[in-house]
Amino acid sequence: MSEPPPSLAADGADAIVAHVADPGRRAELTAALESPHPPAERWRRLSRELLRPDDAHDLHAALYAAVWAGVSPAPAWAPTEREVAETNIGRLGLDFPALHRRSVSDPGWFWSTVLTALEIKPETAAEAVLTGAGEHAEWFPGMRLNAAAACFTGRDPDRIALISRRQGESRVQKITLGELRARAEQVARALRMLGIQPGDPWAIAMPMSADSVWIYLGIVLAGGVVVSIADSFSAAEIATRLRIAGAKGIFTQDVILRGPKRLPLYARIRAAEAPQAVVLPAGQHVADELREGDVTWAAFVDGTDHNEDRNGRQPFAAHVPDAHAPSNILFSSGTTGEPKAIPWTHLTPLKAAADGWAHHDIQRDHVVAWPTNLGWMMGPWLIYASLLNNAAIALFEGDPSSAEFCRFVQDAKVTMLGVVPSLVRAWRHHGATHRLDWSSIRCFSSTGEASNADDMLWLMARAGYKPVIEYCGGTEIGGGYITGSRLQPQAPSTFSTPAIGCRIVLLDEDGAACDEGEVGLVAPLFGSSQTLLNRDHHRVYFEGMPQGPDGETLRRHGDRMKHLGGGYYRAQGRADDAMNLGGIKVSAAELERACSGLDGVRELAAIAHDAPDGGPSELVMVVVAEGEPPSREVMQRAIREQLNPLFKVADVWVVDALPRTASGKVMRRVLRAQYAERG
Repeated sequence: MSEPPPSLAADGADAIVAHVADPGRRAELTAALESPHPPAERWRRLSRELLRPDDAHDLHAALYAAVWAGVSPAPAWAPTEREVAETNIGRLGLDFPALHRRSVSDPGWFWSTVLTALEIKPETAAEAVLTGAGEHAEWFPGMRLNAAAACFTGRDPDRIALISRRQGESRVQKITLGELRARAEQVARALRMLGIQPGDPWAIAMPMSADSVWIYLGIVLAGGVVVSIADSFSAAEIATRLRIAGAKGIFTQDVILRGPKRLPLYARIRAAEAPQAVVLPAGQHVADELREGDVTWAAFVDGTDHNEDRNGRQPFAAHVPDAHAPSNILFSSGTTGEPKAIPWTHLTPLKAAADGWAHHDIQRDHVVAWPTNLGWMMGPWLIYASLLNNAAIALFEGDPSSAEFCRFVQDAKVTMLGVVPSLVRAWRHHGATHRLDWSSIRCFSSTGEASNADDMLWLMARAGYKPVIEYCGGTEIGGGYITGSRLQPQAPSTFSTPAIGCRIVLLDEDGAACDEGEVGLVAPLFGSSQTLLNRDHHRVYFEGMPQGPDGETLRRHGDRMKHLGGGYYRAQGRADDAMNLGGIKVSAAELERACSGLDGVRELAAIAHDAPDGGPSELVMVVVAEGEPPSREVMQRAIREQLNPLFKVADVWVVDALPRTASGKVMRRVLRAQYAERG
């Protein structure tokens, strides 16, 4: 964060403290603020003992700024010795810097330790942890593993594995791991009755719900490959993803319920000319008339018995492939053309689970909530990071920006709450957390968009000051490459460490190492992709990359980072033409393609504008007009119909010409700078 504004320096804090009604509290706050102790001790006293979640945020912000005046970034949370000792890593007897160094210098020891901690029991053990080097390294050669089966094998079937609530209902539903396994196996049996073969792709396009979790796990148990499609996509975008993946079938829902609204979903599946669909009802019965060949959920599972193994019959046998076989196809927008199709193998979920273990400190019987969707990598991440760490998944089937979701977090006793920054802003704006008890939360995590430091400070205060673990990575690496840790002080909207097992190099325009530049990931990185379905993997990630300062092979990622003092990092946006809107990565080319045919458009460029106070990027459409340019509403409609209604056009900026390179490429970075200068 930047230097505290003058209004929030010590004098400003004194003035705000003076408005505290209780004289006793007022005296305690003043004494802590004026104490001669170092800032860290003063802030610990204020944040952990004196400030309350229901205090006005101006009071929290003023005291934070006054205590840390002149320090940037300033930690808003730091672990105690006891908190460090109680983490997953603390129990190993190592401090975090030492463990991180060993995770990259001795991957054999580190990943063996992690697999033991995660209780991973492969069907066939690997010949080694790592062979080869750089781009062509191979992790766990010879291992045979089914990632979904690993969520169940050898684990307590009676522990709670899934907690859910539908919007408008009051009761929290709880499902044990044994019940979750039975329902996933029911899906797998039904798929085998349909003739699924190992490696067959089956898509899921439906809200993140209890149903979608056991469908996801069932496909993988049966040996299929999940094709992840966001339920918000247009028919055209659904069709593109089905075609690229070669999907044999699709699981979907008739409509999506959002409060009183009923948003069509199956209608878009029909319009996409999808293969055979299994349609679940949002209510009691499927609301649409089905195409010939499509089936309801009831018809799909007819003839299966999810309790077969308990009735003395043959237990279900999961298909166990080579661990490098694909288990999930996810999509990530590139800078041109159709989205990249990224296969997750059966090893990739172990990266997600390891990040949950090391950075989010997910432990046995914890409860993990992260509003997400299976079309975004955080959907599969949530399933595996929770179940492989013996924690429960918490799912709210409804609007996550609502006060009802925030009450669900309280009632489900969530211990780790993941967010997209725009959600935090919505909760804060609408007072959605008012009078709720979030004391069960041990940490938050934020990803998908740039966050605003003041919003993150507000969020931390909701749970009596618990850390926000900033988490940045990508679909193609199965998790994060830079993040935070519950073993380190955390400052709002900053990262405190490269991810465990990961080294990064920041590169300037000439490819030399620097403190602010494009991120290069040192290969090999466990969990990262080695193939793409519809791109040349080497060309996308390795071609043209310089070597690291010690001759390392570097993998392209596309983000820009700045290394700050004290070991902190801050995101600087994308180096390419992709952007994050509402937590979903989309390319400028896709947005431009949706609007290029509109009347009044001669040339067009889509850019992301970062608000001066930080927070989520806003979409600006830059137009070279031919006659009357299209309005913001017209462009919004085109994007909603062709891409995604979640992408919001903030502004239409009309210019005389687009800046271009000598080769004719639009310089969107120049446009972003020019737009920011306009104020």
